[in-house]
Amino acid sequence: MFCRNQTARATVARGSALEMEIRRGKFRKSVFLETSQDSDIQKKIDHEIRMRDGACKLLAACSQRDQALEAAKSLQTCSTRIMAYMSELQRMKEAQVMQKVTRRSSDAGPMDGRLPCKGKVAISDLRIPLMWKDTEYFKNKGELHRCAVFCLLQLGGEIFDTDMVIVDRTLTDICFDNAIVFTDASPGFELRVELYSCCSEDDYSAGSTPRKLASKLSSSLGRSSGKKLRASMEPGACSPVSNGGASPLLLPVPSVPGPKYHLLAHTTLSLSHVQDSFRTHDLTISGNEECSYWLPLYGSVCCRLAAQPLCMTQQMMSGCLKVKQCGADPQSWTKVHAALKGSSLFCYHRQEDVEANVEPAFTIAINKETRIRASEKDPQSKVQNICVSNQYGGEEVTHTLTTDSREDTHRWMEAFWQHFYDMSQWKQCCDDLMKIELPSPRKPAPATPKQGSLYHEMAPLATPSCEGLLLQDNAVSAEIRALLSSYYNDR
Repeated sequence: MFCRNQTARATVARGSALEMEIRRGKFRKSVFLETSQDSDIQKKIDHEIRMRDGACKLLAACSQRDQALEAAKSLQTCSTRIMAYMSELQRMKEAQVMQKVTRRSSDAGPMDGRLPCKGKVAISDLRIPLMWKDTEYFKNKGELHRCAVFCLLQLGGEIFDTDMVIVDRTLTDICFDNAIVFTDASPGFELRVELYSCCSEDDYSAGSTPRKLASKLSSSLGRSSGKKLRASMEPGACSPVSNGGASPLLLPVPSVPGPKYHLLAHTTLSLSHVQDSFRTHDLTISGNEECSYWLPLYGSVCCRLAAQPLCMTQQMMSGCLKVKQCGADPQSWTKVHAALKGSSLFCYHRQEDVEANVEPAFTIAINKETRIRASEKDPQSKVQNICVSNQYGGEEVTHTLTTDSREDTHRWMEAFWQHFYDMSQWKQCCDDLMKIELPSPRKPAPATPKQGSLYHEMAPLATPSCEGLLLQDNAVSAEIRALLSSYYNDR
């Protein structure tokens, strides 16, 4: 008896040791994944900080209005991306801490519960109507007010910007032709659309006036007092004036003379707004008519918002099945290679037919109205069958599926339940496959310098042979050109 108990204790000890080793391995793997994700986000932050610094240097060197507006746009975009990445990093850190606390408080395995599949979300055909006064639009009276505008679109950690558009009273709508696709969206996504505006008629050289005034005051007040005054009138990168009162640890936007964009309007779109058509959504407007960047918005934005869940575009499960159709001979089973995708279970004669894009032999509907249940075990194979029932014209049609093993049956049942869960979360996006067009690449810079990208406009400034340019040869250093080249190549 003593030997048996000792042997049992040894077996339990070995099992516990093995379990601990497995858990340690899982923990090491999770730590590696967490560290890898942190590193990727940190690299993105470092990249945007370099781009932001380059945009600041370029903005300080610009003397042409169009170039300054583009540089200010790049600065705003980089700053928004930095803050979004930092927020994402903070959320990941909090999730890691919560996961560790949960792991310590319980020895349970992975958390039970399903997670819906990810998907693509695309927004295109952005139109923002304007509401000019009759005297401005029809009678063309009053001072011509012109603003440069662009949109920032953010979904999670993905941020995109549209092209810049110059708007005045000759336009009835602000139109952005960009088609933007977010590739890692969940059904609970929130797509924030922000419209930024900047008065393009401002005198950007006026930023040097406070410095000239400070220099005169410093010379008249004396070196010590004048130095303090100049320091107070020239806000640094971490001062409350340039930072909005934020702490220097929050990576404030450096204060650079030149045009500055302001948030004019915004809205947030979610799954309920997704429709495979052109629709109108409400805008929340910031500012008022007293602001230099003000535009008479109608209060709405029109766009096409589409979504493609992965369950509608990718095979969620595939393998060999035996199918018996409704009303067929109880012994007449058809062996097929089945693939679960979208709202159908595609049944092919051979696996090679899937790769060759051959039409399936037949399909079985798998949608929100489909009922699936496990039938009694087959007394011969001792494997449970899967019954798939659909309604066709008021009549129920049932297909019976079977596999070669109990494990395969379990995997298929799990795939069906996960598929139903995905469809229940993505809702109307799983009724029909919505079309998403890939975004067109940025337009190449044409021969006319004023219509090119910021990088292509500024790059020739380093050559002394350029004529008619306002900047000096060395105004844009090789470092800035390299940063801009990297920025536009990454987009």
